[in-house]
Amino acid sequence: MVEKTGPDRKTIITEIKQKIRLLNMIAAFIVITLLAVILRYLYKPVSEAVDFLPDISITLIIAIVIVLTIAGFYMWGVVSRKIIRSIEKYRNRLDHMLTVTKELREEIYADVILDKIMDSSLSITQSDAGSIFLIEGDNLFFKVVKGEKAAEISGTAIPKGKGIAGWVAENAQPLRVADTKSDERFNADVDAVTGYETRSVLCVPLLMKKEVIGVIELLNKKEGFYSEKDKELITYLSDQAAISLTRARFYEDQKNYEIHITDILLEAIDVQIPEKLGHSKRVAKYSNIIAKAINMPEEKMKRLYFACLLHDVGFLKIKADENYQSEHFRRHPAIGYEMISPINFYADIAPLILQHHERYDGLGYPEGLKGDEIFLESRIMAIAEAFDAMVSETSYKVPLDFDSAVLELQRNAGSQFDFWLVDVFVNNITPEHLQ
Repeated sequence: MVEKTGPDRKTIITEIKQKIRLLNMIAAFIVITLLAVILRYLYKPVSEAVDFLPDISITLIIAIVIVLTIAGFYMWGVVSRKIIRSIEKYRNRLDHMLTVTKELREEIYADVILDKIMDSSLSITQSDAGSIFLIEGDNLFFKVVKGEKAAEISGTAIPKGKGIAGWVAENAQPLRVADTKSDERFNADVDAVTGYETRSVLCVPLLMKKEVIGVIELLNKKEGFYSEKDKELITYLSDQAAISLTRARFYEDQKNYEIHITDILLEAIDVQIPEKLGHSKRVAKYSNIIAKAINMPEEKMKRLYFACLLHDVGFLKIKADENYQSEHFRRHPAIGYEMISPINFYADIAPLILQHHERYDGLGYPEGLKGDEIFLESRIMAIAEAFDAMVSETSYKVPLDFDSAVLELQRNAGSQFDFWLVDVFVNNITPEHLQ
């Protein structure tokens, strides 16, 4: 049994309209009956016109009218309750859809989006199992699988034109199948592998700019068959999902560009200042020790990490033989800020780079900020950079041993460095971290 057209394809609005028409017919019948009775006994012309009808006692007529009225009110109540139930059921599903849509729009990771789409689709349609396929080349890959036999097929693939999912992918049209045994498009190979019995299917394409990028397939509705309303809701959900996936892919591409550009800049810094080879990554490592110890939020930790990697990017615009001349050296935070602040995915770390040579006592540069006027991340970087400069064998200075470097940090706590952050670092750093 495949998808039907015509009368069986009723939307919720059509269903409500039909029930309201029935209520109107019941009300009209009662009114017309009462009017006919009144006219017969009150108006002589009407009485003569229907004289051929047998006489009926007024009591019997009143009884019939009362019965019809009671029956009408009863039918009105029954149909009204059905309408209310239909509206409430549909409203609940729409509320669910709106909540899911909001969550999808707020999510930036594609794998999380796909998982939410699958969970919501199963919940909305009361399906026993389901899958999301994404097209890669000529195949449909099982990206998300939920149900009893999910583990057995997750990550596998089927040819793009094979089975109901393949048909939907090729034709870009949703499809309901109430009985898979009677549909020649159904492919039983997956059932043969898993031992699962697929009886009914609802399959909807994931469209991005009119191009099919994947398919949502739901199996075995727990009560009855998949309805037109099920198809409409999942089609709407698939449209929202495609928009969210597009945004997530853009975000992932942007992060990919950010990582590659950061690597390129790091290599350039190491070439520009070979004696500080690996310095930026070590500063990021030491800063991370402090960030974890103070339970810094993950988003801030990411920002701190990238700021550490690029804190010396300003040296790329200073001649190599001028790197350690004070008047040029002191310019590199401001130069770095100017270099990366116009780049969207670096804009939020530019202020941290600008302030990483400020001192807690206000005697730093370039702006002479003090105490909490300096960003927390910049205060952390100042400690991490100073520690690496003291202990690193590739430093431009004679390296200190671990204990001497820690003592030097403590000696300058409250003046050059935030005393609280120094205490956190000293209590969490170990000689093994220098390896």
